[in-house]
Amino acid sequence: MLRTIDSVSALTELGRERLSEHFFMREMLYSEVGNVHGVPNIPEDPELAVQVGRRLAAEVLEPVRAAFGHVSIRSAYRSPTLNEFCNQLYLAGDVACWCTSNKSNAAQHIWDRRDDRGYLGATATVVVPGYIDYFERTRDYRPLAWWVRDNVPAYAEMFFFKRLGAFNIQWYEGPSDKSIWYLEPPVRELMTKRGAPDFEGDHIQHYAHIIPGRVRKKETSRVYYWQI
Repeated sequence: MLRTIDSVSALTELGRERLSEHFFMREMLYSEVGNVHGVPNIPEDPELAVQVGRRLAAEVLEPVRAAFGHVSIRSAYRSPTLNEFCNQLYLAGDVACWCTSNKSNAAQHIWDRRDDRGYLGATATVVVPGYIDYFERTRDYRPLAWWVRDNVPAYAEMFFFKRLGAFNIQWYEGPSDKSIWYLEPPVRELMTKRGAPDFEGDHIQHYAHIIPGRVRKKETSRVYYWQI
């Protein structure tokens, strides 16, 4: 495993790291901010970034893909350098550069830094193409959110957004309240979380209509850890 990325060949090898059956590290590194401003999005600790990315991909993203088809990655890993640069642009008024501070994003989009509690985590912003048409027609994120609640036990937190039904989804090794939010600034709507009256139990009545012919019951999913 590469410990430093200091050449094109080294970055190419990092991109070839297979995180799970269908996801590679390369797609996790894309950044509009990095591309426009020429700030490389390269992990400080590639080995740790891959290690954590495998948990996110295998335990969170693969179950979604198995049920709904292709999962498109919008934003995943951010290096501390890129995230800080992006956050400064946002604080200066560029609302397209919506990045929180490095402290807030540790164990979120910054996969290779532990958070203040000492835990690792990883977040990806994704779009499920198989859900877009339904979302555009209804503007309702909740069926997909309830499906994740019931069928992806490894998720730690979700934030849904108004464009394309995109959402942030996190894997986290520490304790979490498994909250699910809808965010349309300045509105921040909580759908559910651990301890809420509607959190426990089966919620298939909320999502059966969005998965005709697909998986309708919880199944034990296979988890893969690939290295090539």
